[in-house]
Amino acid sequence: MEQRAHPSSVLVTWAVILGLLVLILFKGAFAFLVIGDRGQPGWDYRPVPDTPGESPYAIYEPLPHPQHVTGAKGH
Repeated sequence: MEQRAHPSSVLVTWAVILGLLVLILFKGAFAFLVIGDRGQPGWDYRPVPDTPGESPYAIYEPLPHPQHVTGAKGH
């Protein structure tokens, strides 16, 4: 039967493994609780059109022909 040369190294190895396991679990729980998706928010901004000329909050009048081309019907 073989005798171990450093019996305390087994304890240190298990302490490092358990420490890393606790660190991984802590980081996972922290990310889940802080960054996790908690569903739909309780507020609603209602849909606002993306096109600036169609938005009720637009500061410019809509173009008569909204195509972005130059020419007879462009701007």
